[in-house]
Amino acid sequence: MNESKGSPTPVFTKFGERCSEELVKQDLVDLAAGTLSAIRVKGFFSKKLCTEIMENLQTVELGEYDQQVVSPRIAKLGPAAFDYYIDGGIGEEYWDHRDQSNEVRSALAKEIDPLVLAMEKISDCWGADVKKASMDGRPLFSGMIREINEGARIHFDEIERELPNGLDDTPVVQLAFNCHLEMPEKGGEATVFRRRWMPHDEDNRDGYGYSYDLVKDQPYVSVRAEVGDAVIFDPRNYHRVEPNKSRGRRVTLSFFIGLTADGMLEIWS
Repeated sequence: MNESKGSPTPVFTKFGERCSEELVKQDLVDLAAGTLSAIRVKGFFSKKLCTEIMENLQTVELGEYDQQVVSPRIAKLGPAAFDYYIDGGIGEEYWDHRDQSNEVRSALAKEIDPLVLAMEKISDCWGADVKKASMDGRPLFSGMIREINEGARIHFDEIERELPNGLDDTPVVQLAFNCHLEMPEKGGEATVFRRRWMPHDEDNRDGYGYSYDLVKDQPYVSVRAEVGDAVIFDPRNYHRVEPNKSRGRRVTLSFFIGLTADGMLEIWS
């Protein structure tokens, strides 16, 4: 029997952050492949646009996630799909909330709905139109405005575990997009761990959050964004948002991006 005398094949960890001045398709591909931890795109939105959105947001009454499930409090404009999960589908109240929220968000900037602008930029990068994900032919809400000032606990997001085969086009990859409309001077980083959910993790779950013990020895990155920057990562990895450490609000335009089997991108919140 022949025995190999060569060197072991190297294994590259590849979990670094990519920072650029514009969104690049290959970066999205690398992120989907798991060889990047996060992408930070500087100036994805102009500071002028962010200021306009935040000024108009002052007149909007924000809702929140159910604090019995999600704590600390996270204020938001728009419905999250999982808020309405029932019997393998989504409750009817969701669709009215979707329409109302789309109308409010579209009025936050005079020239263009912030979501439409984000979709156009991602479409230009990918080389094909981004569409809204749907259930039974009905487009889901996309483009939530979220305010996270006290941090968000360690958790993961994966719609195929939350609602298996719920979307009309099943995503084979799920990414999270956040464009930062306002940021505190300190704090508010997104920390992503190179660790995905395993069934026994449920023993370390409290509400929607998980124990730090699950990720304490795992590689991670913490991405600090400035106003106008977009940060994209794979939310199937455990992640958290660090609390603000100075005055100011941490407000983002947020949605998920799914890569389907035919290579198209779809979004939802």
